[in-house]
Amino acid sequence: MNRFKGIGKKAYSVWCTAWFVLPFLTSYPLFRVLISKPSRYRHAHMLNRLWSKFQLRMYLMPVTVKGVEQLDPNQKYVFAPNHSSYIDIPMILAAVPGFLNFVGKKSLTKVPLWGKIYDALYISVDRDSPISSAKAYIASKQSLEAGRSVVIFPEGKISPESGSKLLPFKDGPFKLAIEKQVPIVPITMPYNHLFLPDVKGKLIIRYHSLEMIIHRPISTQGMTLKDLEFLKSQTFNIIQETLDQKNHEHEHRNPTTAGALSPA
Repeated sequence: MNRFKGIGKKAYSVWCTAWFVLPFLTSYPLFRVLISKPSRYRHAHMLNRLWSKFQLRMYLMPVTVKGVEQLDPNQKYVFAPNHSSYIDIPMILAAVPGFLNFVGKKSLTKVPLWGKIYDALYISVDRDSPISSAKAYIASKQSLEAGRSVVIFPEGKISPESGSKLLPFKDGPFKLAIEKQVPIVPITMPYNHLFLPDVKGKLIIRYHSLEMIIHRPISTQGMTLKDLEFLKSQTFNIIQETLDQKNHEHEHRNPTTAGALSPA
């Protein structure tokens, strides 16, 4: 039985990897055309969104998104999601509307093929470099001024206890939201780490339902930088309490027989 379960997990990993890679390679020439001019970047982002939606559908697991109706299509936001997996960005691309700008680590620009697309469309930052961090912050402000919402993972990296305990939040997204007087939107993704865990040196994909909760936007109107710690704490607590609730539900769900594709 364990042998068949192992075969099933490997087959599912190959299936998901194929549906990640093949659509991207097929659309890559069009990506290159669209990133060749800034006037086409919005269309490149839409292609990225289509690729994300398609791959998630082809992974064959249920994906639930709650709270999209709370977002105003005419409003700019700073989105602050928890960070637990490399599936986080495709999930946000697929679920959150608008021409988004992501702030991500510099190493994403070094990924073969995909790196050129990320470097053109989004903001990269070397968090160990104060100069790089300052440039990323300026680029984020310019993005909001241009009417483009920004997605910043406030933990800065994937937590060793991802999906359970948040890392301390960085100041950047909250300072940005206050300075530009735009709402900050907490986002909780409680199960991404179960589907695609961050395990160094290994690619592990496990069949598991995914969920995203887009919380009510928090207004920053009238706030000053004196309110930064309060805003950061408020956002942290919303996400952490939701993770705690989802972990409780997951642990106490009615037991079922584990399938061949289920997490160990």
